Amino acid sequence: HLQLAESGGDLVQPGGSLRLSCVASGSTLEYYAIGWFRQAPGKEPEGVSCITTINRITSYADFVKGRFTISTDNAKNTIDLQMNNLKPEDTGVYYCGPGCTIETTSRESWGQGTQVTVSS
Repeated sequence: HLQLAESGGDLVQPGGSLRLSCVASGSTLEYYAIGWFRQAPGKEPEGVSCITTINRITSYADFVKGRFTISTDNAKNTIDLQMNNLKPEDTGVYYCGPGCTIETTSRESWGQGTQVTVSS
């Protein structure tokens, strides 16, 4: 059973950057992709970005394209999310999990999440 732990969230001003990290306990290779998801206050969770575990093909939600970059280090079993030019609407709890969409992920594998707050 894959378990994931997120870290790196913080309070940052608009336009700032953060790098989130997700450490996997267990092999991620049994999953087609690992993704980052987020849940803003009062909203449903949504997919942010994902990367396939074998070929490292990346995918991004339209609202983060050009600002966020997902990467993975299979040797370290980490999946990172570099977030640049952050906006207040990026505020939320960020989770990593298997899959690319809310419909296909398994929330049982999500970690505790990491809080990202974008505010001046």
